[in-house]
Amino acid sequence: MLYIHAGRFTAQSDHPFVVFLIGMRVNQWWRVDKWLPVAQAMGPMIRTLMSNPDKGLLHVEYFANLRGPLLVQYWRSFDALEAFANDPADPHHAAWRAFNHAVGASGIVGIWHETYLVEPHQYECVYGNMPRFGLGAAHTHIPAVGQRNAARTRLYANQ
Repeated sequence: MLYIHAGRFTAQSDHPFVVFLIGMRVNQWWRVDKWLPVAQAMGPMIRTLMSNPDKGLLHVEYFANLRGPLLVQYWRSFDALEAFANDPADPHHAAWRAFNHAVGASGIVGIWHETYLVEPHQYECVYGNMPRFGLGAAHTHIPAVGQRNAARTRLYANQ
């Protein structure tokens, strides 16, 4: 079980980082032959990244909705994310080729991602009575007290 940090906490980073949202959408549930391989492709990618921290993944959170999974990833830099996506030796490259061959533009399975470049002191977050989560797991986890007590002042607390 995850340790619950009683009280209010926030995350601190003095370096730029990337928030990367990625997911898939099952458009035709009866085509398990098409969407299941897409869903299963993410596991090897995450395992590779977690066992090789030098590749730049800081943390990942998993979510699900009725149409498919969503992952929120925190990366050290866009360059690290791009290098992983484009390296033929990493599992993303083969998964991308397989997706385009098996699904392509058929509409059976949708895939998507959004990439956000975040500069230091251009974000704020708070976690109350939570395990380390999100940015709080990707970066330094500190009490949300004093200047870090309110959202507006958390944005500027470290400047």
